[in-house]
Amino acid sequence: MKFLLVALNAKFIHSALGLYSLKGFVKDKNADIIIKEFTINNNLDSITAEIYRTKIKIIGFSFYIWNIENNLQIIDTLKKADPNIFIIAGGPEAYGLNENKNIDIVVLGEGEKPFSEIVDCFLYKKTSLSEIKGILTKENSEYNANDAIQLDEIDFVYQDFSGLENRIIYYETSRGCPFKCQYCMSSLVSGVRNLSLDRVFSDLKIFLDNNIKQVKFVDRTFNCEPERTYKIWEFLIENDNGISNFHFEIAADLINKKQILLLQKARKGLFQFEIGVQSTNIKTLDAITRKTNLDKLFENVRIIKSFGNIHQHLDLIAGLPFEDFDSFKKSFNDVFALRPEQFQLGFLKVLKETGIKEKAKEFEIKYRANAPYEVISTMWLSFEEILDLKSIEDIVELFYNTNRFEKSLNYLLDFFDSPFDFFYSLGIFWESNKLNLLKHNKLFIPKYLFKFAESVKNLNRELLSDLIKYDILLNENLKTLPDIFEDTISESEKNAILRFMKESNHFCFGTTANYRQRLKNYNVKKFNYDILGDRKKQISYIIFRYADSVEAFDITNLMTEFLLEAEA
Repeated sequence: MKFLLVALNAKFIHSALGLYSLKGFVKDKNADIIIKEFTINNNLDSITAEIYRTKIKIIGFSFYIWNIENNLQIIDTLKKADPNIFIIAGGPEAYGLNENKNIDIVVLGEGEKPFSEIVDCFLYKKTSLSEIKGILTKENSEYNANDAIQLDEIDFVYQDFSGLENRIIYYETSRGCPFKCQYCMSSLVSGVRNLSLDRVFSDLKIFLDNNIKQVKFVDRTFNCEPERTYKIWEFLIENDNGISNFHFEIAADLINKKQILLLQKARKGLFQFEIGVQSTNIKTLDAITRKTNLDKLFENVRIIKSFGNIHQHLDLIAGLPFEDFDSFKKSFNDVFALRPEQFQLGFLKVLKETGIKEKAKEFEIKYRANAPYEVISTMWLSFEEILDLKSIEDIVELFYNTNRFEKSLNYLLDFFDSPFDFFYSLGIFWESNKLNLLKHNKLFIPKYLFKFAESVKNLNRELLSDLIKYDILLNENLKTLPDIFEDTISESEKNAILRFMKESNHFCFGTTANYRQRLKNYNVKKFNYDILGDRKKQISYIIFRYADSVEAFDITNLMTEFLLEAEA
């Protein structure tokens, strides 16, 4: 008998760990479990057609806030096309779906054990569906929770990695969370259950042996147990394959000195940390029962950043209780001062069954009626202010998180009272010129950044032009730039640069690059300022080398000889 499990992921690079876990748990049964993964950006008719043409009659869908509406549309079409198709719904957004006429079973909570019993029911008719704990059926709407499983009962879920190339591989070593953050569904489950360390090491070895590019741990607070955390990080450092990256959601204030000393040894790119700060307003953190030692968190983030080997992604959430516009501005500036590699502005989502939903009326939290149930306003934040923060979110993504404007932003930030004020002003400019509605190419954004700077008082536009030009070339091998960024260069300078490219033995060329390769993979540009030094006004020449990563070298002194010869 065949069973089809369907996931609509948010992006192609994501993978549906839950479905692989279901399949792994029932692999010893005489059932053919087929997994199909799509994205919410795929055409719904095409998805529906591919599902229908499998001719499988028992189909399970995983429901999340990003795919619930799409899932329901697909299911409605399938049921109308063939009323005999049997639909199973599971996942965090399955709550309440038992009232949907098109859904035959709703699995609530952990799905492995109920799904296994559902498979038994269809295969062997040993029991009726109404007797299975952890599900709701048309005949039985009374919910009885199923017993929690031991994680070691689930075999390693990835039997092979075919079809998962260039995808993020999700993996869990624990379920549950020791904290009770009121906006999070993990607060509904008490305690933490762990996969045994022997299993963890065995699983990680498989990832490492297969050179998986990125493994993302979905443990809600990965480092809640210090010694266990240390052993896993130590294993990955000692068995590093030089390729794989491992992403962890952590509470940075829980990192201890022993772990800090270990993390300093990690290869650059081996680890990636996602750290939810959410707010630096103590009253806000108390209201959502989030226990955070902010001083310790900031200290550890700074120390780890100083190592230069671990990418840190810090989050804030707008719309939390007691966080007004000025308070959020302070939270923003506090976190931005840490200069994380990624800075994520999120917005409160009022999820089913959570504490924040229960207090939504008290806090005057208005939110969207449909998924993702995102905040519209609160008693502290108006809708207008939420829209302003949305604009700032877009600008942070465009200019900061892309890492394409580091020198330009560092200069521009000096002309504003705070980082928040800069991103707020740029957001107003962007929307007032309707740039948020236009498609951006690689040169569109820097041109309008420069245009924005025209209104900034006391700013050296010539220097900014050089800084933006440098940022562009550090990301794109462009031989020709827009006029506002292009250097004014004489024929003798052009000849000197070509001779340098052809004759120089500068170390950046290595030993194998011939002239043609140099012209293709290297770029020399003239600047009016000492961009890689103290920004003094002086003619300088920088060569950009485009390989696996881009590097820039000041060759002003080396160019002197070639310039003199060209002029002679």
